[in-house]
Amino acid sequence: MGDVTTRKSSGSTTATPAKRQRAASGSASERRDHLVKLAAEIFARKGFQATTVREIATEAGILSGSLYHHFDSKETIVDEVLSTFLDDLIARYRAALDSGSDPRTVLSEMVRIGFGTLEPHRAAITVMQNDWNYLRQFERFNYLVKAEDEVEQMWVAQIKAGQAAGQFRADVDPKLTYRMIRDTIWVAVRWFRPGGRLNPAGLAEHYITVLFDGLATGERTSQRA
Repeated sequence: MGDVTTRKSSGSTTATPAKRQRAASGSASERRDHLVKLAAEIFARKGFQATTVREIATEAGILSGSLYHHFDSKETIVDEVLSTFLDDLIARYRAALDSGSDPRTVLSEMVRIGFGTLEPHRAAITVMQNDWNYLRQFERFNYLVKAEDEVEQMWVAQIKAGQAAGQFRADVDPKLTYRMIRDTIWVAVRWFRPGGRLNPAGLAEHYITVLFDGLATGERTSQRA
């Protein structure tokens, strides 16, 4: 009888074209996300106007031409950075407003939401502060002003609702109050450091205490006649 050779399967499989395409697509998406985050950090550190496409590419370890494979300009990158932040922020604010809670509870949650963005959107918030006036002059960034107006309306309406319900003092200006709250939250990105004594949640609770309970003790002296 002749020798019989038995072949055993090695267990290896060959990726189908569809699988290779999905893998390549996923890899490209991850690479794109990485480039956006890296560029956002550079924008925050140097300023949007001072940052060049070459600098972003160099820090990413690629050629400038390779960066253009993902984005047609640095404006497109910062657009994605800012729109992602604002979409997330506004969605969270809307959810708080839709909760049906009383104005003080809703306002407290909005404060928590604001401080909660300091870590995941630190670069975007910094760019908003540093390059707002420059970016808003371009038509593609008109949504920045619209988003700012929408957010302000949310806060002001909630403050007014609290005044009408007797939860908030009637002698304070709602718009001015909102702007003071807004600036307190966003300016914190300049001094807040992740891993410090307080995390964003701790900062929010401390601010809520000062906002609603005040700093002074004893008889109120700031009530207008």
